[in-house]
Amino acid sequence: MSNDSVKNQPESKTDSQNTAPADDAGVYVISVAAEISGMHPQTLRQYDKLGLVSPSRTEGRNRRYSLRDIALLRAVQKLVGEGINHAGIKRIIELESAMANLSVEVAQLRIEVDALLKENPPKGLATRRKGEVIVYKQEK
Repeated sequence: MSNDSVKNQPESKTDSQNTAPADDAGVYVISVAAEISGMHPQTLRQYDKLGLVSPSRTEGRNRRYSLRDIALLRAVQKLVGEGINHAGIKRIIELESAMANLSVEVAQLRIEVDALLKENPPKGLATRRKGEVIVYKQEK
């Protein structure tokens, strides 16, 4: 197998490790990422320059795209197709990322609160005695 064809394929695992690379592992060269995402390699370079999709880099400064990067490229392509400019797309990506981070934080806080409540159950609150409800009709 030639050296060029090895570069264009994702890094393979040994037979004893049948696990796929992580979603954020940069394994695809720009030509493969462009083909998978349905874009031209120059478009990927432009998106990297604009900060929309920033792939990891090798020691030689070559771009390596992950599955997460490719999914983001497709999302950017969809937003461009809807007529949103690059600045708007960058802001959308930032806000979606912030929202995802906050969702994780909220989930972690819920776990902590549940654990605290389990350790220290709330004391019974004073309850109102239930009595009859009387409804008065107003006469005109």
